[in-house]
Amino acid sequence: MAKLALKNREAKRAKTVAKYAAKRAELLAIINNFKLSDEERMDARLKYQQLPRNASPVRQRNRCELTGRPRGYFRKFGLCRLKLREVAMRGEVPGMIKASW
Repeated sequence: MAKLALKNREAKRAKTVAKYAAKRAELLAIINNFKLSDEERMDARLKYQQLPRNASPVRQRNRCELTGRPRGYFRKFGLCRLKLREVAMRGEVPGMIKASW
């Protein structure tokens, strides 16, 4: 089970990404617009660099809702493979059955 601090860190990152998403998109549009002058684009690039690192969605890590485990994560369920199997075996996931052939 992941430490509570790791779960909280990821939650904080998610908040930061949401907070700065519009500003990041706006600055990136200016940076990638070659019709603007080089000075305007350079100013936008400097402002972009001043944004917090955790504002980048790439720094987020998907974690299991129950355990906080970062690996073996299924996006559709929000669970890691181990907990997904446990939940499925208890019949708590509609339509999911054990495979047999």
